[in-house]
Amino acid sequence: MEDFDALSSIPSPTAARPLLGLTVLVVEDSRYACEALRLLCLRSGARIRRADCIASAKRHLQVYRPSVILVDIGLPDGSGTDLIAELTTTSPRIDIIFGMSGDDIVYDDVMAAGADGFFAKPVESIAQFQEAILALLPNDRRPNGPRMLKDDVVTPDRLAYNDDLAHVASLINEDYDEGQVGYVAQFLTGVAKSARDDVLVRAAQELATAHATRQPTHQPVAALAGLVQQRLDRSLAI
Repeated sequence: MEDFDALSSIPSPTAARPLLGLTVLVVEDSRYACEALRLLCLRSGARIRRADCIASAKRHLQVYRPSVILVDIGLPDGSGTDLIAELTTTSPRIDIIFGMSGDDIVYDDVMAAGADGFFAKPVESIAQFQEAILALLPNDRRPNGPRMLKDDVVTPDRLAYNDDLAHVASLINEDYDEGQVGYVAQFLTGVAKSARDDVLVRAAQELATAHATRQPTHQPVAALAGLVQQRLDRSLAI
C-alpha cells in the first residue's frame, strides 16, 4: 500500500520530474490511450500500472494502493463511473481519483461519483497532465522552487492504435453482438479522439447516436467497419 504520509524511502519530486515517487494505476482498455499515459508518467517521473477492465483494477487494488488512479468511463465490463463511486467509499481512500473519457458529456456524472478531476481525451499535454495532478497533491509532495512548464505533447506508437482498431474489427464482424454496440461506439470515440482521427470520431458518434435513439445500427456499424478496415489495410501496406 502507498500513502502520502509515506516514509523517507519515497524519492522526492524534482522540477524536471515533478511526479517522482507517485504510482499511477491506469484503468483503460485502449492500448493507444494507455501508451500516451505511459509516456506522460515516464516524462513526469511517476510509475505506472495498467488494468484493462474493472475486474483487473480490483485485483490490483487488493495488492497495493496507488497514489493516483485514472479511470476510463467506458470499460468492457461496466461503467468507470461506478468504479469511481466505489473507490470514493473505500477506506483508506485513494488520494487522487480522475475520470477519463472522449465524451465530455459524462463530466458531471464523473464528478458526482466523487472523482477529484476529469481528463478529456486526448490526454497528451505533459504540462496539463502534471498540473492537474500537482494541484491535488499536498505541499510536501510537490517539487520545491520554480518549475518550467513545457508545452510538449506525447505521441504514442501508431502500432498501439492499430491494435485498438483490430480489437474493434473483431467486435463488429458479420455476427456482431448488438449488446456491445454501445461499448464499441464509446471505445472507438475515445480511441479516435486520442489519435485525432476526425473521420472515425464522426462515424463512432453516429453509431452512438443510432444506438442511444434505438435506431437500426446495421448501417452505421457497416460504415464503421469499412473505415476501420481501410486503416488496417493501409497499415499493412506500409
